[in-house]
Amino acid sequence: MLYDPRSGPCSDRRGCFPGKSSMIAIVDYGAGNLFSVRNALDFIGLENMVTDRAEDLEKADGIILPGVGAFPDAMDLLTESGLIGTLRKQAEKKPLLGICLGMQMLFEKGYEFRETDGLGFIEGTVDHLPEAGLKIPHMGWNDLIFNEPCPLLDGIDEGSYVYFVHSYAVTTSMKNIAAYTEYGCVVPALVQKGNVFGAQFHPEKSGDVGLQILRNFGKLVRETKEAADASAGRERGGIDACQKDHSLSRCP
Repeated sequence: MLYDPRSGPCSDRRGCFPGKSSMIAIVDYGAGNLFSVRNALDFIGLENMVTDRAEDLEKADGIILPGVGAFPDAMDLLTESGLIGTLRKQAEKKPLLGICLGMQMLFEKGYEFRETDGLGFIEGTVDHLPEAGLKIPHMGWNDLIFNEPCPLLDGIDEGSYVYFVHSYAVTTSMKNIAAYTEYGCVVPALVQKGNVFGAQFHPEKSGDVGLQILRNFGKLVRETKEAADASAGRERGGIDACQKDHSLSRCP
């Protein structure tokens, strides 16, 4: 992992993620940088599991979809895993973060080698970076230019550098782009729509900045879980009160 050498492990792992614990599921479908992501989550004290089971994704409080390789191959593997339907349902109610190719797969179509349907969570396509006299693949550190507010950018300074490795980039509406960089064109670096987020760069290889983005994702997962638990508690309380009353006709 390419941690910034200036960063050190949290002296108290509980201090990295205060409050009630929550579980982040890292999707194992055969095309992900699973263990570098897992190592980063371990490093900052976020509970996580690597899984290829739909029931684990349903029980988890947040999901990370990693990805390396070619868009059509990864989509074929994800289809074969049988997890696409589960991902669609879970993305409606809990935070999901796609990383690198995992971010690209969140969009409608990719054009690497052939036209391939993506997950369609966010409107847009994935196209080859333009030939603009720059090396492709784009590999190295580039700055983040902020575009839209995003909870994953809490505590991050505009102009911070993160680590990219890619030959293809997303084309989407600017309203879906929380931050971008420039590499022969505008390259969406961090995207969002509802509960769905995507990082074209590798937060797990981006030093302190990347680790803070992952902490922010963990915080969002925890807050979403707490809100859901509170809502379920209020609902159970209403039912219990209603049953004690013995006048069910007066229940809402």
